[in-house]
Order: sequence, then structure tokens, then C-alpha cells
Amino acid sequence: MKLQKVFLLLLVTSLFSCSQKPDDSNPELPNIILISADDLGWSDIGCYGSEVQTPNLDKLGEGGMRFTQFHNTSKCFPSRACLITGVYAQQSNYHKTHRNPITNAVTLGEVLRTAGYRTLWSGKHHGLENPIYRGFDRYYGLKDGACNYFNPGDQRPGEGAPARKGVPGNKTVRAWCIDSLMYTPYTPEEKDFYTTDYFTNYAVQWLEEYQNEEKPFFLYLAYTAPHDPLMAWPEDIARYKGKYDAGYQKIREARYKKQLEMGLIDERYKLSEPIYTSWNEMPEKEKSDEIKRMEVYAAMIDRLDQNIGRVLNTLKKTGKLDNTLILFVSDNGASAEVVRIEDDYGEIGTLTRWESLAGNWANVGNTPFRYYKNYSYEGGINTPLIAWWPGKIEAGTFSHFPGHFIDVMSTLVDLTGAKYPEELNGQKITPMQGQSLLPVFRGENPARKNPLFWEWRNGQAVCRDSWKMVRHGLDKPWDLYNLEADPVETENLAEQHPDKVNELISLFNSWKASLPDFETQ
Repeated sequence: MKLQKVFLLLLVTSLFSCSQKPDDSNPELPNIILISADDLGWSDIGCYGSEVQTPNLDKLGEGGMRFTQFHNTSKCFPSRACLITGVYAQQSNYHKTHRNPITNAVTLGEVLRTAGYRTLWSGKHHGLENPIYRGFDRYYGLKDGACNYFNPGDQRPGEGAPARKGVPGNKTVRAWCIDSLMYTPYTPEEKDFYTTDYFTNYAVQWLEEYQNEEKPFFLYLAYTAPHDPLMAWPEDIARYKGKYDAGYQKIREARYKKQLEMGLIDERYKLSEPIYTSWNEMPEKEKSDEIKRMEVYAAMIDRLDQNIGRVLNTLKKTGKLDNTLILFVSDNGASAEVVRIEDDYGEIGTLTRWESLAGNWANVGNTPFRYYKNYSYEGGINTPLIAWWPGKIEAGTFSHFPGHFIDVMSTLVDLTGAKYPEELNGQKITPMQGQSLLPVFRGENPARKNPLFWEWRNGQAVCRDSWKMVRHGLDKPWDLYNLEADPVETENLAEQHPDKVNELISLFNSWKASLPDFETQ
């Protein structure tokens, strides 16, 4: 009898133990790398139509899945808030300013830790809190929005004064963090310092440091390139000498043709009416400066790609490449914003001059769409999304799933089995707002379950079932587009479909009414 009891106990224990182990259909958790560019236009990389040399991103795009209808919020910090929390910026207190703590929300780091991930963040934050205190084991980078690429801090011996945003005599000091330490200002000693390179230096260092850990890693690599100031290494700029002498129209038409030829877009994507200045009517000095701006901008994207190549090489060297999911996005469309600093001097692209891309080239950057950063039209909110995962995502595929940055949290929770909390440190957490992309990665064609919303300053939009209502100017009438037939938003159907306009207005107003009022909390 005792032997029978012992046998039964061993059997039950064995069965219980087996039930706790993942079965053969659930392989080991993948490593995850999320890469974000800053102010990168929809057509600014090779596999989305560009002439800029981006062989590493092209390898990921052509070897994975490229999305045509994935969206950010049209502005840096609310986009980044959506990306790392899985809720709308209006729900995390990041819809008006980045000088608030993340409220009623959790970060990807906090969530993925529950699945046993090593959490790493290198690059831009554009937020109030140091990521070390919001779920990340390591952090290196710019806590603010934009800085000088060669020197974010004070003037160094033997160099000119680094260009900084702000009024003369009161330049803005940018905060920089290395793990728990914060520097204001951060003046690097290294003369080879360039933000894109050094964000990668730390990321590569961590990948090598933790390569023998059994736990998987999550790396958020948040570059500032190609956000202004336009600054690049001379050898990178030289690669684009003469590339842009033909002007806006020739480059834009060449990108559009390439997009069609590669199958990224089809005949439904009409090339929108240009909103740039006539190249032939431009004074020669102005034309020369425009050429130089674009040469530097291209060089910054080139250097970004070179550094992504360094990450890929490190993954290969450490044996992690085949079990790593890589996602690449941009936080908004190419930017028409212009920063003027009176006491800047020197050549475009150098340490001492803050220069912006401006609207003419931004219109080219967002080919074939209209408008740019800060607009809720597709030129402001449609981001390239590359999803690469060898053996899991079929190479050379395109997805037209209408997605949003809020989907990233849902996707990674679905992928890893991480626990998304209802409450953290006594604070009620907003439920995830996104939809998992795993079915899309598997080649399925799911419908969008819930509508999508946008609001940033003068821009507002709502989209459901391919119908998108959008405006720029809170006192302006709404435009209505059917993105299935007209993804470039060229034919306003508001007058033909007033019932659809009213339906979407009601939907948008209901969403607005559901949002927390942080000003009264």
C-alpha cells in the first residue's frame, strides 16, 4: 500500500512538472530589438524607395516584412510614449508635454521583465524619468529631444562652440544619462563622439557583456538621426556629393518609380501634388544650400544604417541572430520644422551650425504622401515598419494591416507571455489599447478590431474600416478619405458621405470623452 502511494505521488509530481514545461510547439523566447529613427520620412531608406545607401535596413526589409499602413502620432514624444507603453499618449499624460511622469501606464521594460528579459535602452528618451527607474536594467542616452551630434555639452578646448537650440545667451542644456547618473550638460571627452555611433557603442557592449546569460534580452535602440541639427561625418557626406543636384522633382519621381517597381505600393497610390518650391526658379545660392542639406541628411541616414549593421554583426558573432525579432520604425514623418539660431556659423553639417531639413525636402522624404511631421495626414503619421525574424516571418512580404505604435506592447506581451498589470505601485494602469501583430507576422490577414485615433496640437484624425477622417486646424472642416481606394488621401469624400463623417465625428468625440483629465488629478 505504501509503495502504491509513493508511486502515485511520483506520478502526480511528474505530470505536474511536465505541465510547467513549454511544449515543443513553444520554443525558447526570442530576443527582441526595437529600433526607432527620428524624423525619418516614409521613403528615406532604400527598401522604401530611397537612393540613400541603406544595405542593412534593406537586408532586414527584403528578408522580412514591410508594412505600408503602420502609424505613429506625427510628433516625437507622444509617438515614443505610445511605443513604449501600448496606450495612447493622451492616456499616459504625454499628449501635450514630455515634462510629466508616465502616468497610469507601464513601459515595455517593466512588462518584459515579468517574462525574464534583460532590458536595455540606448538612445533618445524625450521624457521626464530616467528609464532605469521605469523597468530598464541599463540606459545610456539623451533624456531630452534633440542635441548636437558631435558634442551635446559645453565647448571643448580647440573646438568651436557647439550649436545649441535656444535664444542667444540662454542655450538649452540637454540632459544625458549613463545608467542612474544624469549629466546636465554632458560634454564627452572622446573626440570621435557622434551620437549615432555612441548609442550603438553601448548597445553592442551590452550585447557582448550579457551574451552568456540564459535569459533573453530586449534592446530598445532609439536613434536621434536624422532629426536636426543636420550633422554628419565628412566621409559620409562625401558619398552623396552631386547626388541631389537634380532637385526635388527628379528625386521624388525616382523614389515613386522604385516603390512601384519593388511592389511596396500599387496603382492606388497616386503621387500627390508636390508642395515644394520650383527647383529651376530657385536662386543658385539657395539651391546650393538645399543640395548640401540633403547631402548631409542622407549621410546621417547612411551612418544610421552602418550602425545597424554593427548590431547585426554583433548578433551574428554572439550566436543570437537567428533567434532575434527586429522591429524598425520612425517616430513621425520627415520634418518641415525649421530651427533658426542667430549665432551659428560654419558649414552645413558641422559642429557649429544647427541646420534643419525644411519643408521642400521633407515633401520628398514622405513620398508619395502629402504633408509631414505635426500633421495627421499620412505624410505625418505613416511610418516604415520593418519586421524581421528569420524562420518566423516570411522574407520579401508586405503587409497592409492598419497598425499603430500602441500595437507593439500587445504584440510583445502576446509573443512572450509577459504579464501586463492592472496596477503598479498603487497606480491604476490603463489596459493595452493595441492589437497583436503576431497573426500578421504569420502571414494571416486579420481585420483591425478597434478604430484608431490621433490628436497632436492642430492635427486630429480617426480611422475605422478603411475610412479616415482628418483635419489640420481645430476650426477646420473634416476631410474624409477611403484609404482602401485612396491611400494617399487625394480625393476628399466628405461632401459625398456626410453620414460617414457624422459617424466618425461621434466616434472621435466619444474617444475624447473617455480620456483622463490629468489637469484635475
